[in-house]
Amino acid sequence: MPYKDLQSYLDALKNKKLLTEINIEVDPQLEITEIADRVSKQFGNALVFNNVKGSKFPLVINAMGTYERLNLGLGVNNLDEIAHQIASYMDVGSYASLMGKIKAIPKLAPLPFIFPRKVKKAPCQEVISEPNLDDLPIIKCWPQDGGRYITLPLVFTKDPDNGQQNVGMYRLQVYDSKTTGMHWHLHKDGKEIYEKYRRLGKKMPVSVALGCDPTIIYAATAPLPKMVDEMIFAGYLKKRPVKLVKSITNDIYVPAEAEFILEGYVELDERRLEGPFGDHTGYYSLADMYPVFHLEKITHRKNAIYPTTIVGKPPMEDCYLGKATERIFLPLMKIQTPEIIDMDMPLEGVFHNCAIVSIKKSFPRHANKVLFALWGLGQMMYTKMIIIVDSEVDVHDYVAVAKAISSNVIDTSHLVITEGPLDALDHASNRAFQGFRLGIDATLKREVEINASYTAPEVHNSPLDALLVINFDKAVNPNGVKTHLETLANDVSIPQRFVIAVDDWVDVTHLSTVSWKVFNNIDPMRDLVIAKRPDGRLFVSIDATKKGPSDGLMRPWPEDIEMTEDIIQLVTERWLQYGIDE
Repeated sequence: MPYKDLQSYLDALKNKKLLTEINIEVDPQLEITEIADRVSKQFGNALVFNNVKGSKFPLVINAMGTYERLNLGLGVNNLDEIAHQIASYMDVGSYASLMGKIKAIPKLAPLPFIFPRKVKKAPCQEVISEPNLDDLPIIKCWPQDGGRYITLPLVFTKDPDNGQQNVGMYRLQVYDSKTTGMHWHLHKDGKEIYEKYRRLGKKMPVSVALGCDPTIIYAATAPLPKMVDEMIFAGYLKKRPVKLVKSITNDIYVPAEAEFILEGYVELDERRLEGPFGDHTGYYSLADMYPVFHLEKITHRKNAIYPTTIVGKPPMEDCYLGKATERIFLPLMKIQTPEIIDMDMPLEGVFHNCAIVSIKKSFPRHANKVLFALWGLGQMMYTKMIIIVDSEVDVHDYVAVAKAISSNVIDTSHLVITEGPLDALDHASNRAFQGFRLGIDATLKREVEINASYTAPEVHNSPLDALLVINFDKAVNPNGVKTHLETLANDVSIPQRFVIAVDDWVDVTHLSTVSWKVFNNIDPMRDLVIAKRPDGRLFVSIDATKKGPSDGLMRPWPEDIEMTEDIIQLVTERWLQYGIDE
């Protein structure tokens, strides 16, 4: 069932024993992060901290941090249910007969009721107070963060040209009790609206909602077309309209059932240093100059609860929101590229670094057609690696995908390297926002797709038998990775055709970590060695180590996110007191 607000959703979690309450005092500076990170990695419960040091408000974290809780929050048994519903609505336009159109009417009947409904009174305005962010239990997530961060903000803005509202999730670094950073990237709608205000020379009003039900939170993160209002989409997911109320100090309408509303404005020509921040890539995003949000008013429920999240090395709570996008928007991708059967975006790919796509292959080089279609499709343009497999391969079975790669990637033409846009957080490219992307055609090949000079690979009992992962100590030999990989290419005594080099501190047996390093750390043009071995077999190796000037990378390389030893020890010593494992 859909939930009217965050607290009704938390009540449902509590009834299903999917929520744990922690009553001893905890510190919002790093301690909550370490607790939540351990629970997240164990696929544990949502957590409510009732006694956060320095604040009267309780805090909830990891509320949607498993598939079970996300499905519950969106009111489905499986995310594919939403995809099937969307597909059925889109099929309405394909009915050729009048009878077909009449039969379609019941499908369309719920749609008029998904539009937002404006109200005059709202729970989110039960208490109206002067601006003071110090009252909220805002956390510092990771040791090298630039400060405390509001990590689940729904940032509402209004287009000055047409009056259309937009909402996105942009982190807010707290500078003091009344100001934060406003972290909207180059390709975000909020940034586009901000530029319109700059051209008009008008102060930009902003309202930020904290603590909404899961459908509204997800809608704020969804890659919707510009003409689709996120609150309409949330209403569609809820099967009931989202109630909106006008902000106290501006004309922006915000979710009436939210826990907190932060009202204020962004100065047009003011910038402050924002960051570093331990980001969803598992690395710190670097500090840069961003606009500043000025707080004018805080409103909230009488018994408000403060929501937050942490991001970092997967799996984390945000990974499941990404999975929702994967499933829900698959039908829209199939409209553009109908040969697509299914898609999987591994958690280790952190949304924008890897996608596995199965297709109904109909002609030679069909995979290439799909690769370029996907790179031309919305936010898929940022996907650094796309693997194409046949329809018979389960894209969610990574062993089956590995088998397809080891069996069907036979010559160099089955690897496509192209140049294009990259996500703003990509750190492996030598140029910001752009670089090289890799397409892997792992479909079963027809004879005309294979260069006769290449030898077919041997058949392994396990596809992992074709893979060798090695540690390389770059402190000893900073320039030697590529030379070493080229040597391995010519050594036919090494049976593996695929070799991955990682730094000496990476566990080569932990394939999830190895995959995460590959997806994040490579520039395909620079870091791949692709060669034909003396025995005629294709050899592919990947340098997934940390890069620097000796590798030709002149941009700063971010640090891995790690917690400090003293916080790790503190949480270990207090673990039984938290009552998490009871």
